[in-house]
Amino acid sequence: MATPSPIPPPEDSEDILAQDESLIGRGIQRSLVVLVTLAVLGGMAYWYLRPRKVDGPTQLTKISAPTAQATPRATVPKVPFTDITAATGITFRHENGAYGDKLLPETMGSGVAFFDFDSDGDADLLFVNSTWWPWKRPDGASGTPPTAALYRNETTSGQIRFTDVTQGSGLDIPLYGMGVAVGDYDNDGRPDLYLTGVGGGRLFHNDGNGKFAEKTVAAGVGGDSRDWSTASTWLDIDNDGDLDLFVANYVRWSREIDSEVGYKLTGGARAYGPPMNFEGSLPQLYRNNGDGTFSNQSDKSGLHVHNPATRLPAAKTLGVAPMDINHDGWMDLVVANDTVQNFVFTNRHDGTFAEIGALTGLAFDSAGATRGAMGIDAATLTQDGKLAFAIGNFANEMTALYVEQNASTPASPQYADEAIPWQIGGPSRDPLKFGVFFFDYDLDGRLDLLTCNGHLEEEIGKIQHGQNYAQSAQLYWNDGDTGFISATAGDSGPDLFKPIVGRGSAYADIDGDGDLDVVFTALRGNPVLLRNDRPAGHHWLRVKLIGSKSNRDAVGAVVTIRAAGQTHTRHITHTRSYLSQSESTLTFGLGTAATIESMEILWPGQMSQSIQPPPVDKLAIIEQPR
Repeated sequence: MATPSPIPPPEDSEDILAQDESLIGRGIQRSLVVLVTLAVLGGMAYWYLRPRKVDGPTQLTKISAPTAQATPRATVPKVPFTDITAATGITFRHENGAYGDKLLPETMGSGVAFFDFDSDGDADLLFVNSTWWPWKRPDGASGTPPTAALYRNETTSGQIRFTDVTQGSGLDIPLYGMGVAVGDYDNDGRPDLYLTGVGGGRLFHNDGNGKFAEKTVAAGVGGDSRDWSTASTWLDIDNDGDLDLFVANYVRWSREIDSEVGYKLTGGARAYGPPMNFEGSLPQLYRNNGDGTFSNQSDKSGLHVHNPATRLPAAKTLGVAPMDINHDGWMDLVVANDTVQNFVFTNRHDGTFAEIGALTGLAFDSAGATRGAMGIDAATLTQDGKLAFAIGNFANEMTALYVEQNASTPASPQYADEAIPWQIGGPSRDPLKFGVFFFDYDLDGRLDLLTCNGHLEEEIGKIQHGQNYAQSAQLYWNDGDTGFISATAGDSGPDLFKPIVGRGSAYADIDGDGDLDVVFTALRGNPVLLRNDRPAGHHWLRVKLIGSKSNRDAVGAVVTIRAAGQTHTRHITHTRSYLSQSESTLTFGLGTAATIESMEILWPGQMSQSIQPPPVDKLAIIEQPR
């Protein structure tokens, strides 16, 4: 019998199994490589052989901006203004005492007033002047220091002539003058003067025959010798029939303070410092006692506003507009402040005022910022009776035009700056605006706007491209539809737009032809008197009011007329522009209307009087019924 083969040992079986697994693994790997290769090749073949989408031609959509339709614009009328300064005998030159130390008051200039000081029926001229500093007589200067200048209007048969009658008038007193307020404070029929300036204000009583007597101390209106008074105005705050006096101050200033500020331009040269480097100040209010004296009501008047953070006086005032802003028959005050918010003081009827500037919208610009406010004027601007306030602001700031928004609810006056909608925003931005006022220069019945411009710093062109020390005035004609249109030298002649270092401005009809002539003051220069050479064609009416129960000047009265279906409203106040006074006689342009349909006077205190319409192209003198 055969013997069976022996079984291999276990370790030999494991080697065989390992060899089999290795062979199987290598086979699987080769298979996977082949499969992956085939998949890749298949994908590549699909990519190259896939159906292609054929694109059509590129479609371009043309998008064009809408074309703005041209808005028809009225044509600015040809109304030349002619410089007649030298030809009429005016030789005044403003003096600021500058000698190189760059003291802030030297930049501010002085105001001017049209007023009938001799009661002969025409507008005379007063140029306020600064003078030499008491510690420094200019090199080469001789004689007595400069003073204000009083010129009598001696126009006859249309030939305009002014005669210097300063000497012996009582106004030939050297003072560092700034502004002027005209008002008959004792109701004797002769206009009196209050002059503001560095060192406080001065009151001059008109004694007649061309003579003025200083009554500052006797009347009790001198203020503090440390004051720098600027804007002032006469108004009847309590409707008792006589004029009270508001006097604003600019900043707390002295030669020593100015030196400590030590403002410099780029390059290290000393320059005139901006007002934000100086503390503010407080205004004064003097109530007329009716006997030639005044009581100082300032502390309890509500006019003293302090900065809530520093507790320092807040006001830095250069302009004031007395106006019944809420139409309640009591005079209020709108105050233009430089680099701080404007104030609106509403009359509480008890000798005190409430400040509501921020509530009215007049305190700031439309972005809530303050501006460098200079001159100010107020008027009823629109046919629907809306009040407006124009304020001349610093360079690179628009002239403000605050327009009443809710005339139907006057107890809560609201204003918005409409400089841009009225089309003066852009054109007014560049220059530095001082004097500003409304007037109807072409007698079409619509109020136009004029600003007198000039910079503070002689070297401004070296550090600000496009700025100049001497600047052109700006005249805006009211087209009655789209707003104001800038007049050019082609419209109103080159004399009006001659660059000057402009400051104060005022208007009056100096030759009795019914249209309004203009005067500008210039810092350390000659003024410019401009005759309005309006062509014939438009009718007019001039109105002079004489108060009896109210103050004799009728300050605060409102006159409204209707002609050719249009309503025209004018307010009596002397105070307009920058540190200046215009005539108190009202001028109504009537356009082509040859008759007046109705006339209404609202006397101070809201006594209403209907007047038989007077003939056109004449002066109407109307006395208040007793």
